[in-house]
Amino acid sequence: MEGITGRSKEGWVKYYIGLSVTYHDPAIAIVDEKGKVLFAEATERYMQNKRALNCVADPLLRVQDLLAQYCPSADEFIIAINWRRKRPLYENIISALGCLTATGLTRTGIKRLRSPLENYQLHHMIASQRNSISSAGLNLARIIAEYYPNCTVRHADYQHHLTHAATACYSSSFSEAACAVIDSFGEKGSMAFYHFKNQRFECLYETKGTGSLGFYYMKITELCGFNWLKGEEWKVMGLAPYGKLNPELYELLKSTVTVQGFDCLHDSKNLFLSIDMLERFKRHGLNSIEQAADLAFTGQYFFAELMSKLLQYLQQVTGCKNLALGGGCALNSAFNGQIKIRTDFEQIFIPSAPADDGTALGAAWLAFQQAQPALPLTDDNKLLSPYLGSEINNAEVERLIQNNHCLDIQYLPDSICEVTAELLAKGQLVGWVQGRAEYGPRALGNRSILADPRQAVTKDIINQKIKFRESFRPFAPSVLHEHADSFFENYHESPYMDKTLKLRDSMQEQVAAVCHIDGTARLQSVTQERNERFYSLINLFYQRTQVPMLLNTSFNVMGKPLIHSLDDAISVFLTTGLDVLAINDYLIAKPQNEKV
Repeated sequence: MEGITGRSKEGWVKYYIGLSVTYHDPAIAIVDEKGKVLFAEATERYMQNKRALNCVADPLLRVQDLLAQYCPSADEFIIAINWRRKRPLYENIISALGCLTATGLTRTGIKRLRSPLENYQLHHMIASQRNSISSAGLNLARIIAEYYPNCTVRHADYQHHLTHAATACYSSSFSEAACAVIDSFGEKGSMAFYHFKNQRFECLYETKGTGSLGFYYMKITELCGFNWLKGEEWKVMGLAPYGKLNPELYELLKSTVTVQGFDCLHDSKNLFLSIDMLERFKRHGLNSIEQAADLAFTGQYFFAELMSKLLQYLQQVTGCKNLALGGGCALNSAFNGQIKIRTDFEQIFIPSAPADDGTALGAAWLAFQQAQPALPLTDDNKLLSPYLGSEINNAEVERLIQNNHCLDIQYLPDSICEVTAELLAKGQLVGWVQGRAEYGPRALGNRSILADPRQAVTKDIINQKIKFRESFRPFAPSVLHEHADSFFENYHESPYMDKTLKLRDSMQEQVAAVCHIDGTARLQSVTQERNERFYSLINLFYQRTQVPMLLNTSFNVMGKPLIHSLDDAISVFLTTGLDVLAINDYLIAKPQNEKV
């Protein structure tokens, strides 16, 4: 890594460009010379390619537009990536043996790695990751050379888990916290644990080897009949409440992985035998959905036990009451809602983008801190806004109006929230596009499909006619923070829809569309400070219905990322059962709908 320390020259304009160059979920973030986040977004949005597998983080034409918009003039760029360029010894050995080529991927005679996943799966991930790292920042460097010819360019690379930790801690309001990063793999292992204080990280422990809770959950996803390459771990969490604990499955799972202190270990004696036995539980077709549900429940149950042991040990080692959690396993909202009950942590923070797309921002912030360590990043008592992505501007909608021959489009600058709230109260299904897109995988009121949460049938209608997905998939409520305690047991804030909590028994029928089969809901706590317009919309709905929440799901169809452009929004609107589309101050209805 090139050194990037040193004082800025007077009037010197510097930008920190963070790239997540993981082979899945690549992303880009732009931070200015004061540490302010100017832009952060996953590449999948622009490409409209779910997870953007094996795609670059900096598409050539896309990065040209981003620099023109957010870096109009610059004297220096620092390009930071979320992986060390120097690769581990094992990777270099198997690369030299040819195992990371297309012809070598399925080579026989190689000792099986101690992992729930097959060698070819692991080697494919490693090969894809090495290719991503070797080409990291290539497009960005070319655009800078062409459009900023006199600009200084420096490069930095950071340990993968540290970039996760930076995103989690610097996004939070904590001045001190214990930090856990738990995912599938990093340079040496799958987890790292830190003590964060005074904007600095003390690494307490980093695991080594193939022991991985991320790999464990990927295997559970696979055994349930889903595809982890497509990111279908969500389906396991949605299906689990339909099942029950299977003692035989539980004992098999316990024999595959254990947690000791900060370590996650696979038992070499029992692992492969247990995995082979688990394969017979694998779902084949819809007739065995109950069997898959039991596996999902038992797999999630054991995952929660393992995570609890790790986090409680971290709490005991650090003595901290604040937890910042990062890595792909931090997306498990079903477990996240239990952390305060299962451990001695009192405050839990999970960033809006805890998985690898979020590490683009972590890399940029680490570069900033290295260059300007005296300048603060953490703002006590204030969380980072998740609304850091792209916008759909009014000029695009005006062009649509000029060339439109069928859609009913109204401009409602003073009443878009009132009119939309009225439509929602009448049962209409609304596409809601406002301001900047969310950074992370969840719609938080700016790229959302919204509905009245009171009728259970609404859940089935959206799954069948809009999302085109399985009937067991639940929907989330976005609830006004000041009313949330009336609806949820042991309520604590979930600003980024990151925690699943139990709805009070007396409230479950009132909001049946967002109540999962086990009486839980993955909620978003909405405040006026964090999203004024979305807060206003929910509050107006509350005034009409006495229900201070809306059903909120991501504005997409199954298998696609959140919409990015106006074309994306119109396409989903016209090809699904959505009734109206609200973009900024414009309300768009289909031809058969009456004008409001």
